[in-house]
Amino acid sequence: MDGLDGGRREQVAAAWRHVTADRLRELVRGLVDVPSPTGREGPLARHIADTLAAAGIPAAAQPIDDRQANAWGRLPGDGTGPDLMLYAPIDTLTTGDADEDVPWIGPELRPDMRAEARDVGDLVTGLGASNPKGHAACVLMAAEAIHRAGVPLTGDLLVAFGAGGMPTNALPGDARRNTGQGAGCSFLLEQGHWTDFAVIAKPGWTVSWEEVGLAWFEVTVHGVHTYVGSRHRLPYRNAIAAAGEVAKRLEAWFPEYAERHTEGTVAPQGVVASVEGGWPRMAAVTPAACRMLVDLRIGPRTTPMQAKREFAAAIEKIRADLPGTEVTFEMVLAIPGTASDPDTWVCRSAIAAWEAMAGRPHEVIRGNSGATDANILRGRGVPTVRIGMPKVTDAPFDIDFSMGMNTVDVRGMERLTRHLIRTAVDTLTRTRAEVGL
Repeated sequence: MDGLDGGRREQVAAAWRHVTADRLRELVRGLVDVPSPTGREGPLARHIADTLAAAGIPAAAQPIDDRQANAWGRLPGDGTGPDLMLYAPIDTLTTGDADEDVPWIGPELRPDMRAEARDVGDLVTGLGASNPKGHAACVLMAAEAIHRAGVPLTGDLLVAFGAGGMPTNALPGDARRNTGQGAGCSFLLEQGHWTDFAVIAKPGWTVSWEEVGLAWFEVTVHGVHTYVGSRHRLPYRNAIAAAGEVAKRLEAWFPEYAERHTEGTVAPQGVVASVEGGWPRMAAVTPAACRMLVDLRIGPRTTPMQAKREFAAAIEKIRADLPGTEVTFEMVLAIPGTASDPDTWVCRSAIAAWEAMAGRPHEVIRGNSGATDANILRGRGVPTVRIGMPKVTDAPFDIDFSMGMNTVDVRGMERLTRHLIRTAVDTLTRTRAEVGL
C-alpha cells in the first residue's frame, strides 16, 4: 500500500477483502462457458450485464447489431473527480467450432479450444480463459469489490467489455464486415461512454503506455490460367509457385523491417497470414492469380502511409529479384499504433500500484508486437495504459500459443484484480485538479 495516504489505504484494503479466489473462478468459468467468437458476442454481453446488475451495479448490454454487443456498468461518483474506464474485450480469437477452426488451429479441437471451462488445480482452462476472459473477469471482480466496499468515489468508474477486439474481419455469414479490429470499442465511445482515463486489461504483467498498430496488405501474384494437359504446349506461369517465392522473400524482409522500427517498448513484426489461389475442386488447372494476406505491425511513430510506402519498396525489390513475376498489392486495413504520455496520471498511478505490489521498481517489457483496443481508446484521445497477467508457464501440460490463451491462473487473477482496484481507488477519490485535469 506504499504511496497511498491512510484513507485511501483503508479504502483499498476494504475492497481487497471482497476479492476471493472462489469468486474469480466462478466469474471466469461463467465467461468461458458462453461462446463469444468475434461478431457474435451478444449472449456474453448480456451475461456480463446480468452479472453486474446482480451485484447491484447499474449495467446494460449495448447491441451493435442482432449478433454483436458490448456490455458496460457504471459506479457513479459525486462529480468532482475524474472518470476512469476499466476495459476488457470479450471476443475469442478462434470460434470453438471445429468446422471453422480445423485444420488451421490443428488436426482437431483440444478441450482447451472449446467454450467449456475446466478446473486444473489453481488453473482454469477453456477457450479464451486467459485472453480475454480471465482479464474481463478481473474487471468484473474489481467493480464488484469497490461497490461492496462502499468506496466513496469522486468520479465515475465505468467498466466496459468490448466486442470485436480481435484482429479479424467478419466470420462467414455475418452481415457486417467490420466486426473486429476494435469495432465494439469504437461504438462504445461513439455512444457516449467516455472517460478521462482508461486501463485496459490484457496480457503482460507490466504497465504499458504504447503499442503497435497494424496494416494489412493483400498481395496478388499474377500468372497464366492454363490446363495441365497443355502445360508443355502453351505459355506457363504458375501464380501459386511464384507466390511461394514472393512469400519467402517477404518473410526474409520482415525481420529487417522489425529491426529498423524497434524503439521504445515495441518491435513491430510481420507475417504472411493466408494464401488463396485456384479451385479446390479442380486440380487440373492453374489460376491466373494467387492472393496472400500480410499483417504488418506498425509502431506508434510510424503512420499507415509510411508503412505502405516501405512495403511498396519491399515489393519493388522482390519484383527486381524475380524477373518476369508480376506482383501487385493493396492496403486493405490500417489501425495506427498509439502512445500515451508516460507522465499522465493514469500511467503514474498504475506504475505506483505495480511497484507497491511487486516491492521493486517497475519493469518495462520491451519488444512488444501485440495490438489491442488501447489503440482505439488512445486514438480517440483517452489516455490509456495496459496491464495484465503473464502467460501461465507452470502447468501439468505443455503451453503452446493456444493453451497460453486458454489457461488462466486464479492466483494471477487475484493479483491483477488488486492492481486494478488500487489504481481505480487512487484515481477516483481525487479531484480533477489533483490528476492534472
